[in-house]
Amino acid sequence: MLEHGLLDRQYASYAVKSSIAFALLIASVAILVVFDSLWVQLANAALMACAFSQFAFLGHDSGHRQIFRSVKRNDMLMMLAALVTGLAPSWWQEKHTRHHVSPNQIGHDGDIEISVFAFTRAQALDSWGVARFFIRHQAFWFYPMLLLTSYSLLSAGIVFLVRMKGVKYPILEPIVVATAIAAYLALVFTFLPFWHGVLFIVVHRGLLGFHLGSVFAPNHKGMPILPPGTELDHLRQQVLTSRNVIPNPVIDYIYGGLNYQIEHHLFPSMPRNRLKDARPLVRAFCADHGVLYHETGFWRSNHEILSYLHTVSAPLRHNRRKPLSSLDCLARRAALPKQRSAYALF
Repeated sequence: MLEHGLLDRQYASYAVKSSIAFALLIASVAILVVFDSLWVQLANAALMACAFSQFAFLGHDSGHRQIFRSVKRNDMLMMLAALVTGLAPSWWQEKHTRHHVSPNQIGHDGDIEISVFAFTRAQALDSWGVARFFIRHQAFWFYPMLLLTSYSLLSAGIVFLVRMKGVKYPILEPIVVATAIAAYLALVFTFLPFWHGVLFIVVHRGLLGFHLGSVFAPNHKGMPILPPGTELDHLRQQVLTSRNVIPNPVIDYIYGGLNYQIEHHLFPSMPRNRLKDARPLVRAFCADHGVLYHETGFWRSNHEILSYLHTVSAPLRHNRRKPLSSLDCLARRAALPKQRSAYALF
């Protein structure tokens, strides 16, 4: 990738992305200040969710050192993103780094250890109480639960900061997160009546969580789950557990470049706008080495996720206890219909 210049810094591209994110945020704040209509403000909540998502993507990219050469500058951009979103940078970086090292590996990847979802039949059978209720029909509950993603991310970051273990900037980070939350609440309730403000927050945070959750889910959900102790080389560890979503300009923007999940996992410090150029190179390399490179359309990726979740939770509905192994997952993946076109959405 070095000979193709795909790891070179992309300052102009990120300047444009940052400008768009700020423009969306400023427009949303202006609407919040100027208009009294509840319906206008509920539509504005969706606009603010879009703005927050773009800052979250910038925070993600700076956490991977994609933007600046300097670690300090990347960290400061993460702080700026946190000043908008309220997400704790150190918590996200610690959690996300563990995920990148061992994606979809039981006991190592926290992204497949979520109390109200099961990603293996063993997890489904071990569930109990309220979690078991949701997991029994988790394919149905999947999208409604995504509405809570923003609250989950926010609260997990706050708990991490309160514990103060592993916080890189123990003074600055709590100040940034507290300021972000206080400014957000002050802005909403200064310019909106109380119940209008409550509705605005519910819609804004719900849509923000739904957007982020919908972007994160196709990356790995429904792909092979690796048992503890699985030993794979780096290429197979990253590629076999990841899914690409076929790109177009709209998908690239909505996903913040994470639709190129395979390339991102192989080259996490590669600037977002160069992942599309790495895609044909990685795909050809995987074909030459007999490694399954899975890429599918937007709708198909969501169908695969729901189908997988429904299959995994089957023991709770039908009292079947046979576990779904990683080899079963690979066999199902290989049996999927081939894409009609590399540029088709379906």
